[in-house]
Amino acid sequence: MIGDGMGVTQISAGLYSNNNQLNLERFPVVGLHKSYSADNLITDSAAGATAFSAGVKTYNGAIGVDVDTLPVTTILEMAESAGMPTGLVATSSIVHATPASFYAHVKQRKEYEAIAADLLKTDIDLFIGGGAKYFERRETDTRNLTEELRSQGIEVSSFVDTDLKKLKVKRAKRVAYYTADSEPVPFNQGRDYLVDATELAMDFLNDRDSLNKGFFLMVEASQIDWGGHSNNSDYIISEMIEFDRAIGAALNFAQRDGETLIIVTADHETGGYAINNGSVMGQIEGAFTSDYHTADLIPVFAYGPGAEQFSGIFENTAIFDKMKLLYGFSKR
Repeated sequence: MIGDGMGVTQISAGLYSNNNQLNLERFPVVGLHKSYSADNLITDSAAGATAFSAGVKTYNGAIGVDVDTLPVTTILEMAESAGMPTGLVATSSIVHATPASFYAHVKQRKEYEAIAADLLKTDIDLFIGGGAKYFERRETDTRNLTEELRSQGIEVSSFVDTDLKKLKVKRAKRVAYYTADSEPVPFNQGRDYLVDATELAMDFLNDRDSLNKGFFLMVEASQIDWGGHSNNSDYIISEMIEFDRAIGAALNFAQRDGETLIIVTADHETGGYAINNGSVMGQIEGAFTSDYHTADLIPVFAYGPGAEQFSGIFENTAIFDKMKLLYGFSKR
């Protein structure tokens, strides 16, 4: 679970704005990772997520490729090769940098239509996020990727024709759900699907795990980052609290299941966010040093089998290495 742009201050602001409590407090293991990329002390989401997904430091803007622009195998692809169900949930478009880094292999993060096409090369079982236009009304070719998804046996729905809360998913089907034509709106403007999508995804992937091998799911709270870029405390806090509710739903599943590892972290901090003098519980006076990312160390929370692997201070690439080890995947 990735809170894009979520540093310690974003967590603190959410905590103090939510009756001084978060589900993050339920995690027994906390660590810190070093977020820098191969070409910059200040990473972007593409390089940061590729570090998590494939275990390599790469250049800013890279999606699932190394510094030489060669494709690198991702943890999602490894899980698919091992026969595990896989899924992605995001409050951005599904072709945005973080989710894209788990399935696509392109030189630059803005190649949204190429990224969408790469999704069809996977065996992904479920994805929920925005970006329908990159599948259906493409400028670089005449393909309708939604129809191609359906021809692969994937059940495609959207916010236009189906309420996510009423979406009925069948274990025998693979599922895609578009939450927006382009980018979803912020939580405080009416978007509220992250908790429901997280619960749906975990239950669905668990039900599809007919071989009892486990599953892989990446959930991104994308817009904590956008609040940082906007230097908007209220935006950050509302997105942070929604993310924490999704974390709570995931923890509840893991506690019932007893075999699920939950990892929560961020690709980087955004905004150089601080809580200033004059702040009180429930009313944060925020300040910013930047409208971009910073190089802060980033917290990592872990719960479940193998959680102890995530204590201490380590490179962001180590998150991939630890996941691969705990899954029992062979070396690349």
